Amino acid sequence: MSAAAPPRTVLLTNDDGIDAPGLAALERALSGLGRVVVVAPDREQSGASHALTLGRPLRVVPRGEDRYQVDGTPADCVHLGVFNLTGGRPPELVVSGINRGANLGDDVTYSGTVAGALEGTLLHIPSIALSAEIDVDGGARFDLAGALARALAERILASGLPAGVFLNVNVPRGEAKGVRITRQGTRTYRAAAVERHDPSGRPYYWIAGADMIPAGESDGDHEALRTGYVSISPLHANMTHAASLPDLERWKVALP
Repeated sequence: MSAAAPPRTVLLTNDDGIDAPGLAALERALSGLGRVVVVAPDREQSGASHALTLGRPLRVVPRGEDRYQVDGTPADCVHLGVFNLTGGRPPELVVSGINRGANLGDDVTYSGTVAGALEGTLLHIPSIALSAEIDVDGGARFDLAGALARALAERILASGLPAGVFLNVNVPRGEAKGVRITRQGTRTYRAAAVERHDPSGRPYYWIAGADMIPAGESDGDHEALRTGYVSISPLHANMTHAASLPDLERWKVALP
């Protein structure tokens, strides 16, 4: 009789830190899919983007069975989870989130949540990034995001994703009207940095409270959330703009 196949492994990370309620909701939602391994930062890493820690060692602290905290970025966590902390067998799925706050449009380039899914994709593992919009009281629909995570995880584990593609999922505040498949939207930024002065009168700058105006694309992720829909955007790890290649070839660029 042949030996039973080992249970499939799902790797979880986030950028809000290992004690974040969104990560706990994700763990609950995906329990029972197989072996769920959590590798998450020891503190908030919002805005860390796709940074890898190269100039110092990374410290890993066990936080229970198959749970590890790392003094690094979400991309660090996925890298360690894939190669060092899952017992030598790569996970079948990487899920990053559930972020407290949406990750839409151009913000995906800054997001540590999205970077966790991007790192998984670069390592050839199907991946999902999940975020939940914050309401006026500071709450977020982690329950709905978790249910969507479960449904998408089951579908992806059964059918996979196209090579180089990962999903960026955003859940609106309040009751959702439905689900829309969207593009990564765009928006205009103004006054992203505020100048202030310390007690000695020296100026400093705080990047916060940026004035951001969505462009209003009807099929964009911003518009889906604004109108009360879940947004699911397929993002691609390869950022080459293929349509520009023929134009650039016609430039006939040569060495000076």
